[in-house]
Amino acid sequence: MQPLVKGIVEQVSAVFQGKEHQLKLALACLFSQGHLLIEDLPGMGKTTLAISLAKALGLEYSRVQFTSDLLPADILGVSIFHQQSANFEFRPGPIFSQLLLADEINRTSPKTQSALLEAMEERHVTIDGQSHPLPKPFFVIATQNPVYQDGTYPLPESQLDRFLMCINLGYPDAHVERALLVGDDPRHKLNGIQCSVAPEDWQTFYSAHSEVLVSDALLDYVQRIIEYTRTSQAFAHGISTRAAMSLMRCAKTWAWLHGRDHLLPDDIQTLLPSVVGHRVKGHGDRQAQSSISLITQALNDVDVLA
Repeated sequence: MQPLVKGIVEQVSAVFQGKEHQLKLALACLFSQGHLLIEDLPGMGKTTLAISLAKALGLEYSRVQFTSDLLPADILGVSIFHQQSANFEFRPGPIFSQLLLADEINRTSPKTQSALLEAMEERHVTIDGQSHPLPKPFFVIATQNPVYQDGTYPLPESQLDRFLMCINLGYPDAHVERALLVGDDPRHKLNGIQCSVAPEDWQTFYSAHSEVLVSDALLDYVQRIIEYTRTSQAFAHGISTRAAMSLMRCAKTWAWLHGRDHLLPDDIQTLLPSVVGHRVKGHGDRQAQSSISLITQALNDVDVLA
């Protein structure tokens, strides 16, 4: 693992315990200039992960609790008219931060959910015809509760596609949970996290994927997976070109995180569920089949070698 990344992982893991794999997935997503969606039950550490990452990466952090009565202006900001100067003054909302935690994003209305679309894709927001650039870097980490819970509004496909990756945290292992039960709350260690990232390091993170080589044989493997999702009766629709490009960029970042200058089939297999799982659906009588099981089926049916 890259020394700088190793230091980040060690610091965050002291607070966000027992989830090193999910932490590395989050870093691969952020370093690929994507946005992260975390779907899980309340109390699984989603907020702790976001705060820990913000501190370790030295990012300005803000959090928005999404509720049914939240309005787009509560996120983006609003223009206020001053009578004395007869001018409008823009008051920026919490989205003008480097790392925005959109907590329980699926508990608000689709109108408010869509307020994030332009910001996540274009890195700016438009208020009253005026464009306002967002800070750099800019990341959204959104959390959502399972859609079967009361009071949720499922994210539409256009919103889901704005997230490079969707992950689940899951319950901790038994030995980790036991340590949490008998020890102090690890969130008390948040203040001890020190930023080890300099502003110039972000260019290294962003360009890391360009240093990773991809063989023709591996590209053939990826294209066979893509074609499988587009032709199999199990899928309502296949992997889009944008999703495929996102997969390659994120997989190359994943390889760089682990100190390699070339891509392996294992990288694709590891990243595929998180990068495209939320973008595919079952077809017909397979609609109830989970997207992860569909991806697993594709990986099982598509040979690494032609």
